[in-house]
Amino acid sequence: MEIGTVGVVGAGTMGNGIAHVIAAAGHPVILVDRSDELLKRGMATVEKNLQRGVDKGALTPLDKAEILGRITPTESLERLVDCDFAIEAVNEDLDLKRGIFTNLDRICRAGVILATNTSSISITRIAAVTDRPEKVIGMHFMNPVPVMKLVEVIRGHSTSEETWRTTKALAENWGKVPVEVSDYPGFVSNRVLMPMINEAIYAVYEGVGSREAVDTVLKLGMNHPMGPLTLADFIGLDTCLAILEVLHEGFGDPKYRPCPLLRRMVDAGHLGRKSGRGFYDYERV
Repeated sequence: MEIGTVGVVGAGTMGNGIAHVIAAAGHPVILVDRSDELLKRGMATVEKNLQRGVDKGALTPLDKAEILGRITPTESLERLVDCDFAIEAVNEDLDLKRGIFTNLDRICRAGVILATNTSSISITRIAAVTDRPEKVIGMHFMNPVPVMKLVEVIRGHSTSEETWRTTKALAENWGKVPVEVSDYPGFVSNRVLMPMINEAIYAVYEGVGSREAVDTVLKLGMNHPMGPLTLADFIGLDTCLAILEVLHEGFGDPKYRPCPLLRRMVDAGHLGRKSGRGFYDYERV
């Protein structure tokens, strides 16, 4: 099936970035979220990121206007009846995702592929609530989506070869590099990344080093572009905690146990950049 209109569920950090990339590749996009406020915030982020391209000379003002014009924000999931491919990009919550996929399965035409941008949750468990598990696949984009090239493409237990080929071709058409990985907790990216971030948090928790010391060691000693605590703030501490809980539950291995300091910070609402405060203070930035 030729892919024209693409639906994106969730206008947050990942969803608006995915919508941006798909619209820039020439596809009409229907962007869905639960409130007008969230949609306006998501569209404002797309506009700001596109303006950066204009300022750098990579886009013209007309290019920017055309890309924005391809994105239709809506609070109605029912609008996705017209889409040819759908991507869910909401919070890392299995019940929330399964609820959305139950509705997408009802709304979208037979044959439409349903993708999830989950960063750690089982594709097979999400697909199980649909009547088209062979058409369900994972597309884990990296943040910031308009900049990062990688997309982990994850087959569930029943995902068909045709679904994989179509999704791979789409990712390439959108300027991404798709890498096939297996459906295990955290896939490859977060199975490697999150234990590192968690251990960095333990180093602060146990007094091994300050937040600045830990970040500096990883930046200057291991040539990381940003320290693990800065990166955790960028990802969102609540997201890091959710992924670690998936890893801990999925493998039953204590090495994935979330640091108590991480839990306490999330309980306090100190989630990183998005809340203005995490390991660092962003309210004055």
